[in-house]
Amino acid sequence: MQSSQAEELAAAMAEFRIELPEEQVELLARYCALLWQWNAKLNLTRHTDYAKFVARDLVDSLAFADALEPGETILDVGTGGGVPGVVLAIVRPDLSVSLCESVAKKARAVSDIVERLGLAAAVEHARAEQLLDRSRFNTLTVRAVARLARLLGWFRPHWRAFDRLLVLKGPAWVEERGEARHLGLFGDLALRKIKSYPMPGTHSESVLLQICPKKRMVDKRCRITQLRDEPARPPRRPETRKGP
Repeated sequence: MQSSQAEELAAAMAEFRIELPEEQVELLARYCALLWQWNAKLNLTRHTDYAKFVARDLVDSLAFADALEPGETILDVGTGGGVPGVVLAIVRPDLSVSLCESVAKKARAVSDIVERLGLAAAVEHARAEQLLDRSRFNTLTVRAVARLARLLGWFRPHWRAFDRLLVLKGPAWVEERGEARHLGLFGDLALRKIKSYPMPGTHSESVLLQICPKKRMVDKRCRITQLRDEPARPPRRPETRKGP
């Protein structure tokens, strides 16, 4: 039987036609409770009710989830309160998820949340560039961290350590793309818009962008390196939910 918190969350999800397994809804409800407890001490999120959590955090996280291939190794850059990293660890347990946060207090909060939820995710108090010096990832997920030009500048020396960037942006992404191109930061990189959807309460859209070295592009898709010892599987869209 679902807890009352999970029932409230499920009702908010229904407004967006999102369906997830009951155990995942329970974990997401517990995540919200822990996040909002920590939010009383730290500024981790502005989305402090289920309606706002679903409309922005969950919808955004599911956009990332749909773009990730089975079994990928993920680094969530500047995770803040754990979006999308914690949500990905819940809704895509096939992934190997690491979260990094350069602000020590936020990293401690997210580490506590992950531990209490019993998730198999690593939380690092570090900048992403530091982790890329010693670890290899398939995809870096980036949400509300920096403009494209700054992101590409940060990660330019580190492309050997990961396959692609997935970056969530608002309507200013076209301007940011132009700025980065003007600075010569795309070079041998290919940018592709892989999903767009309305931002609730606005006339604007959220856009999920993929940035990948051109040499890794095959039929408009970025070739993902197999990093874990498991049989390679074809990519598929998760079948356990509906949504925008």
